[in-house]
Amino acid sequence: MSNGLKIALAIVGVIVLIGIVLAGWGIGQYNRVISMDEQVKAQWAQVENQLKRRYDLIPNLVETVKGYAKHEKEIFENIAEARTKYFQAKTTKDKIQASNALEGVLSRLLVLRETYPQLKANENFLKLQDSLEGTENRISVERKRYNEAVQTINTYRRTVFGRVFSAIAGVGEAAYYEIPAAEKEAPKVKF
Repeated sequence: MSNGLKIALAIVGVIVLIGIVLAGWGIGQYNRVISMDEQVKAQWAQVENQLKRRYDLIPNLVETVKGYAKHEKEIFENIAEARTKYFQAKTTKDKIQASNALEGVLSRLLVLRETYPQLKANENFLKLQDSLEGTENRISVERKRYNEAVQTINTYRRTVFGRVFSAIAGVGEAAYYEIPAAEKEAPKVKF
C-alpha cells in the first residue's frame, strides 16, 4: 500500500469518525429536546390533576355556602362560569387563564366565612375549606415544577443548537403558568 493511499484512508477514517461523533451528538440533542418537551407535558398533567381535584371540590363547597349565603348569587354564577371555561379550554394557555380567573372568585367565596359566623362553625364547610386549601398548596407546588420545566425547555430553545433541534423536533415555546397582575392583589369583597 502506498503512502498516498494510507493518507487518503486515514483522512476518510477521520471524516467518518467525525461524522459518527456529530451524528451521535445530533441524535443526543434531538432526544434531549424531546425529553424536555415530554417533561413539560408531564408537569402540566400534574398541574391538571390538582386543578381537577379543585374543580371536583368546588361544587361541594358552593352547595355548603349556598345554604348560608343565598343572596350571593353572583359569586356562585362566576364560579360556575369559570369552571365551565376551564373544561372548555383547548390549550394549556387557555386553561391557565381559566384557572387564574377561578382563583379570584374562590378567594371571594372564602371571604364569605367572615360575613356568616354560623358558616365558620359548619363542620362540612371547614372540611371542604381545608381540602381546598390543601389542593391550592398542591397546585402551587405543581405550578412551580411546571414553570421550572418550561424554563428549562425555553432556555434550551434559545441556544444556538437548541433552536435548530427544537425546530427539527417540532417543539415550540412552552407557556409559563403566570398569575395575572390583578390576581396578585388581595381581593376586595363588598356587600
